[in-house]
Amino acid sequence: MLKRLGLLIVALLVVALAAAVLLYQDFQRSLSTELRLTAPQEFEVVRGDSARSVIAEMTDKGWFEAQYLSNRWHTSLLLRLYPQLAGVKTGLYELTPQMTLIDALNLMVDGKQKKFYITLVEGGTIKQWMAQLHQQHYLQQQLTSIEDLVDALAIEQANPEGWFYPSTYQYHKGHSDLDILKRAYQQMQRHLDTAWQQRQAQLPLKSPYELLILASIIEKETAVADERDWVSAVFINRLNKGMRLQTDPTVIYGLGERYKGNITRAHLREKTPYNTYRINGLPPTPIASAGLASLKAAANPADVPYLYFVATGKGGHKFSTNLADHNKAVKEYLRTIR
Repeated sequence: MLKRLGLLIVALLVVALAAAVLLYQDFQRSLSTELRLTAPQEFEVVRGDSARSVIAEMTDKGWFEAQYLSNRWHTSLLLRLYPQLAGVKTGLYELTPQMTLIDALNLMVDGKQKKFYITLVEGGTIKQWMAQLHQQHYLQQQLTSIEDLVDALAIEQANPEGWFYPSTYQYHKGHSDLDILKRAYQQMQRHLDTAWQQRQAQLPLKSPYELLILASIIEKETAVADERDWVSAVFINRLNKGMRLQTDPTVIYGLGERYKGNITRAHLREKTPYNTYRINGLPPTPIASAGLASLKAAANPADVPYLYFVATGKGGHKFSTNLADHNKAVKEYLRTIR
């Protein structure tokens, strides 16, 4: 009798052990099964969330093929087997169909939040960029005006135009428009300092800020890479000779909202701080954000004698050393666009 009882106990233990092994293997398989997603999904871990609450929420969403994790005991087993998964960090994450639960939790433990990008393009103005930033998803709006920006970054000039470097910036949910513009400001300071240190000798520019102003004009005058140092040379040559810059982009900037797409003779006669047909030297501030190529061109103009340039109508410009040749180039341009 005792022998039979002993055999029965052994048999039951074997069955229980086999069942436990099968359950454990099935449990492990469930952890390695890909999430039930057909497309990437955003998932946010908020303050106060734990690995348990994250698992519960993902289970409620039906993202698991197996139902083990709806059981608190199985969640406890998971966190006992993988204690490192308990420390999920707050943030917005992107889960993909190829991920397993372990992958998803590791993502949250590492704090690898979903990345967003914004490109601030060369030649843009701070007003345009702030409007663009205000349209971005998940970006907090900390700035209500340009004055707020000037105060926040302690910029010396009341008009911060040109002080922000055009580039592509990455951010996460919770970052603000000020965070991005602060990075752009710091990058421009670094690039401007380098350009100033590497500038040609005897340039008629008194400060890095004047170089920044010139670079912004170059940025607006041409998008042709091979022309930038020639455009720079024209302006440097004119400054050296005491000639007015006579550049349309500064006039347009000075007109602001009044510019409707065409510059009139009345516009050219109007004496604004930015009308370089009427003022001597550089305008008081940059007129846009200059890229690295324009900064380098302002610091190192080509060694050419040109004083004038006009569009060819074919994507580039015709450069001249005297007014007579320039007028011929203007007439040729007008014939081209008719």
